[in-house]
Amino acid sequence: MPMNVKQIATMTADKYHTHSPFDIADRRGVRIIYSPLKSVLGYYTRYKRIQCIILQEGLPYPLRRFVCAHELGHSICHADLNTQWLKVNTLVSTDRIEREASTFAVELLLPDQILLTYPDSSVEFMAKLSGIPLALMELKKFIQY
Repeated sequence: MPMNVKQIATMTADKYHTHSPFDIADRRGVRIIYSPLKSVLGYYTRYKRIQCIILQEGLPYPLRRFVCAHELGHSICHADLNTQWLKVNTLVSTDRIEREASTFAVELLLPDQILLTYPDSSVEFMAKLSGIPLALMELKKFIQY
């Protein structure tokens, strides 16, 4: 049975002992490049065997962290695809590949352990705490232990 995106995100965090998409990208040899992309938040690309995450320079840290996690999801789950650019108006996309990358980001940045630590917190609080856009919180799949 193939792994689901939540399992991939959890195994990735466990393997690298961190939930930081920047640290994981560094340890995987994925280059992070900052560039003036105008309306584009970021994208993942692979040329020959070099994987790169291109991020809009000047993004506020919580959004930069989420976009990096999203693009890291592409590098892990869709390594051989050059994905479409993540634009502000497509952050909440119904495209399967984009939703998988966003699900990876949500699961990486908001592990179940955090939900267990703050059981009475609102969805809004958890979104702000983890830097996940509120509209994407629906992608979180919490498994009761």
